[in-house]
Amino acid sequence: MSAADESQSTGVRAATAARGRRRWPRRLAVTAIGLVLLGVGGGLWLRAKLAVDPLADLLIAKATIGDVRQAVEATGSLRPTQLVAVGAQVSGRITRMNAAIGKRLAAGDLVAEIDNVTQQNDLKTAEAALDDVRAQKRQKEATLTYAQSALAREERTLAKEASSRDSWESAKATFETTRAQIDSLAAQIKEAEVKVDSARIQLAYTRITAPIDGTVLLVETQEGQNVNAVQSAPTIAVLGPLDRMLVRAEISEADAPKIKIGQKAVFTILGAPERQWEATLESLDPAPDSVRSDSDISGANSSTASTSSSSSTSSAIYYYGRFEVPNPDGVLRTYMTANVRVVLGEAKGVVTIPTAALSPPNVKGERTIEFVNADGTTEPRIVQVGLDDKVRCEVRSGLSAGERVVVGRRSQETAAPAMPSPPGGL
Repeated sequence: MSAADESQSTGVRAATAARGRRRWPRRLAVTAIGLVLLGVGGGLWLRAKLAVDPLADLLIAKATIGDVRQAVEATGSLRPTQLVAVGAQVSGRITRMNAAIGKRLAAGDLVAEIDNVTQQNDLKTAEAALDDVRAQKRQKEATLTYAQSALAREERTLAKEASSRDSWESAKATFETTRAQIDSLAAQIKEAEVKVDSARIQLAYTRITAPIDGTVLLVETQEGQNVNAVQSAPTIAVLGPLDRMLVRAEISEADAPKIKIGQKAVFTILGAPERQWEATLESLDPAPDSVRSDSDISGANSSTASTSSSSSTSSAIYYYGRFEVPNPDGVLRTYMTANVRVVLGEAKGVVTIPTAALSPPNVKGERTIEFVNADGTTEPRIVQVGLDDKVRCEVRSGLSAGERVVVGRRSQETAAPAMPSPPGGL
């Protein structure tokens, strides 16, 4: 290529680049105008949409067919239907321990044995004393027989005036005295028999047995340990049958008036929330446990009564509701926490709406909802409400399944953000 051609080509490229630089501001301007028009169009469309849809700011729900269960919730604890602390009634050293935690015992099975040498000796002493009194009684009975014969002879000789009256009276006194001594010895025999029975019982107390069928839940005393039963009965072990459990639910004073004996009770435990146990409420305590500290019961002075009264008013009051449940698989254990619900009522296959759709009751006790018409307008409507579980409620009249109600209005945070006004006030 010649120098002239190369110069000409360079000029062409320079002119082309200059034209491209002049076109770039135009493209930016066209793009900006397009974005503005798009924003204006979107704003107009949104305004039109809001103007057409009056329900855009409302939360709407349909009435559906479902089940409603109204219940009182409470926290409870599990324990065996019987909980027995097996104690020692005599003092001594534990020579044998047959109780182990988790071991099942039948009524009468050995729990523990206490060294019984002292009790055996006491029994032998009591039996010996009884034998001695019985021997004394037999001796006196023989003496009574002789005294009776002597009295009879004195009566015959006195009748023939062959002996003095003083001899007869002496023989009669001997007879009566001997008979009284025999009566005294008979009473002493009864007393000695009681002592023998008591000694046998004390000996039997050294063999501690299970009073009920149950599982050993706690062992308080070990083999070789000394127990002292002088002041109070020391606990050897705690037994309880685990095939049936008692649930004690704490019912608050606000819910207690709603509770009735015979209502259905269901509960779950923390370790198996997916499983549900059902039973029937069997009792509701007439007084809370705090009645123990009442001054009228405890006989406390006025200052204690004042403290008790102040404490009772500042703390929550609970009444124990009780019911039993079978526990064949042993899943329920002593002192587990139970999440209890006492069912006040159930309604199945009824028209339900969210509770949030209801207005507070008016002076007549009526409840209203904001009904949504087919054309999108709303109007208040009185409905008759049944059971309410605080999430959904039963509608007994005034609304049909499929009809719509207003549940609430969108908050500023959830509402669609307003588009900025386009330039030029459009």
